[in-house]
Amino acid sequence: MSAMVNEKTVTCIICPAGCRIRVSMQGGEIASIKGNLCKRGENYAKDEVTHPTRVLTTTVRLEDGRLLPVKTARPIPKALLFDAVKELSNVVVKVPVKIGQVVYSNVAGTGVDVVATRSWK
Repeated sequence: MSAMVNEKTVTCIICPAGCRIRVSMQGGEIASIKGNLCKRGENYAKDEVTHPTRVLTTTVRLEDGRLLPVKTARPIPKALLFDAVKELSNVVVKVPVKIGQVVYSNVAGTGVDVVATRSWK
C-alpha cells in the first residue's frame, strides 16, 4: 500500500512575483513542487514545508518601563516563536541601548541572538 499524497500550497515571499507554489508530500518526503517561477521559489517552498522559520519581532522592557522594539538576528523555527516570546517577556534591558545591540542571547535555545531595532538613551 503506498503512502497518502498530501498537498500544501505556499505563497513565496522571496521576490515580488508572489508565486503560489504547490508542494506534494508523500510519506513525509517531497514528491513534487509546482508553480514556482525560479529556483529560489523552489528552495523557499522546500524549507517552508519541511522546517519553516520566521524572524521574530517583539518588544522587551527597558528598566524605566518603556518598551524596546527587538527582533531575532536570524530566523528561528516557527514552532519556537511562542516559547521565545514567553522567554523574552521576563527580559529587562538597561539603557542606553544602541540599535543592533544584542539584548538577549540564545533565545528559546536556538543559538540566535535578539537585537534592538531602536536606540534609547
